[in-house]
Amino acid sequence: MRRQTVGRRCGLAVLTGVMLLGTTAPLAGAAPGEAPSKDEVAAAQEAAGAKSRDVAAVQTDLVLANERLQASGVRAAQAAEAYNASRWQLAEARREVRRAEADVAVAVASLGEHERGYGDVLASAYEMSPEMTALAAMVGEDGIDGVVEQANTMYSMTSAMDEAQAGYEAALDVAGLATDRAERARSAAAELEAAAAEKRDAARSEQRSALAEATAVTREKERLIAELARLQDISVSLASQRQSALEAAAQQRAADAAAAEQQASDAAAAAASEASASGGDTPAASQPAPNTGGGSAAGSQPDRQPAPEPAPAPAPQPDPQPSPQPDPQPTPAPQPDPAPPPPSVSGAQRAIAFAKQQLGEPYRWGAAGPGAWDCSGLTMRAWQQGGKSLPHYSVGQYSAGTAIGSSQLRAGDLVFWGSSSSPSSIYHVGLYIGNGQMIHAPRTGRPVVQESIYYWIPPNFFARP
Repeated sequence: MRRQTVGRRCGLAVLTGVMLLGTTAPLAGAAPGEAPSKDEVAAAQEAAGAKSRDVAAVQTDLVLANERLQASGVRAAQAAEAYNASRWQLAEARREVRRAEADVAVAVASLGEHERGYGDVLASAYEMSPEMTALAAMVGEDGIDGVVEQANTMYSMTSAMDEAQAGYEAALDVAGLATDRAERARSAAAELEAAAAEKRDAARSEQRSALAEATAVTREKERLIAELARLQDISVSLASQRQSALEAAAQQRAADAAAAEQQASDAAAAAASEASASGGDTPAASQPAPNTGGGSAAGSQPDRQPAPEPAPAPAPQPDPQPSPQPDPQPTPAPQPDPAPPPPSVSGAQRAIAFAKQQLGEPYRWGAAGPGAWDCSGLTMRAWQQGGKSLPHYSVGQYSAGTAIGSSQLRAGDLVFWGSSSSPSSIYHVGLYIGNGQMIHAPRTGRPVVQESIYYWIPPNFFARP
């Protein structure tokens, strides 16, 4: 009986060893039925350690894939906003061309009027020239009076000719300047049109690259998650869920840290500002106490002034007689409460309401609706509904507003991302809706969405339209 029990235990041990060997890498060089050597055990332990390092490596590759996706999105956003800037500059240049051409038309019309006036004066002078001689006056009926009159006429005619010539020359100069300005405006517009075409092609190329990168990253993440599932002995679906949860948690931690850092920075700035504002005022507690008769540094006592005698108490006055109270007025009949005025809807509320209506619509670079948007196109149209005109250009929108700090944010403000501390580096904008949330058109492959302003990297510029 004991032998059977021992045999059963040995059989269970062998079966357990087989099961364990079936779930781990086989020991190299171990023949069936032989105990593994120390080297084989060390190799197996090293393989198990390498397996755990492989899991970390796969997770690192997933992080790097996400970073590549983010970097390609930034490059695409920068290229798209550079194109928007070029389009905005071209539109301004074309408006300048139209203004310059209108000025040319006015100047040419004025020059034509001066030409006709000058011609009329010359024609009048030519017609009167046979009669403008002293001999004709002397032999005429008017005698010397005629000579004086014709001399005055000649002087008036000469003055009119001078004025006409001066006016014509001034109109000619104005027309020339207007023509030159129009030529320069047309030349500048042509250069900007060529630049806009280049920026358009660059934006198109970056968007294609971003889309290709997004596709490649998606495929790579699928492969990495499948590898992760194999290493962790779980299903691909579970590995994908775990990875999504890990990424969401990491993103939330980063957002919370960024928000806390921003709040601490705002609090420090506010404290510094308050200290600077009150720095010139000496607190009452720090003022020197008045000298109440103590000794001076030399030990001398100050002269004592006699205490003034107390003033006599005033004589009591008789109690005033109460005046009769008028009869009370009858209580007026209650009036119905007036109807409350309709609540006013601010421009910021209208802008936010419009942006919310676009949630889920696709991103397309250079688009300003309907049905598709880029970041500055969405904020431009939203604030157009709010009664403010903004350019389709994130840097222009920042310049058109009032710069504020993050602690001053309120619903309807704009939040911006730039690659440096200069506003000229801004490449993305979103519409703040309160409680740390915004609505924006993120990038190719992501629709208009509402999310935390710290969902990605912290914004570094803020403005109020």
